[in-house]
Amino acid sequence: MSKISKLFKGSSSSSSSKTKHHRPRGGPSPQEAIHKLRETEEMLTKKQDYLEKRIEQEIMIAKKHGTKNKRAALQALKRKKRLEQQLTQIDGTLSTIEFQREALENSHTNTEVLNNMGYAAQAMKKVHDNMDLGKIDDLMHDITEQQDVAQEISDAISRPFGETFDEDELLAELAELEQEDMEDSMMSMGGLPSVPSSKLPSARPSQRATTKKKAEDEDDMHMLASWAI
Repeated sequence: MSKISKLFKGSSSSSSSKTKHHRPRGGPSPQEAIHKLRETEEMLTKKQDYLEKRIEQEIMIAKKHGTKNKRAALQALKRKKRLEQQLTQIDGTLSTIEFQREALENSHTNTEVLNNMGYAAQAMKKVHDNMDLGKIDDLMHDITEQQDVAQEISDAISRPFGETFDEDELLAELAELEQEDMEDSMMSMGGLPSVPSSKLPSARPSQRATTKKKAEDEDDMHMLASWAI
């Protein structure tokens, strides 16, 4: 049995004995399992450092002997290969443990979230148990009714009273005031010119026809004169 096998066997036996003494009934809690996985990761990381140092030593031994002592050099390289295989196995084991730890941590987080959500749901249900939908509807109806009453009171308070003026009469009075204001403005500018009492003479139809005929004759004479030239 190799030293590494003995090491893992010893660690496994120690862990088993500890687990038998300290593991609670029903299996370990998520926190305990995560703690154990972290301890295993730490142990394997230390083992990695040890193997890397051993590999460097074997390389130095192989370089030291070289072709002068091929047997010793080859033995060193063989040991280096075995150490590299162990290092590769540990890398794979660490990846598996890391994946398992992350999955366990996520499961634990999800469980805590669900428990808290369930706790909140129970609290909400307890609050709603004390509420009656019928009473809520009645309360909202009363609130709306009281708001309408308050609006009516406000309208009644702000409404003017004792005024019975006719709006048409007020508009007629306003028109008279505007007319007076316009007349006053005209008077301040010197007054309007007087309108003549007699009508202006209009042009007789015969005179307009004569004037039009004369203009047409003159145009014809000008046209004839241009042809004669």
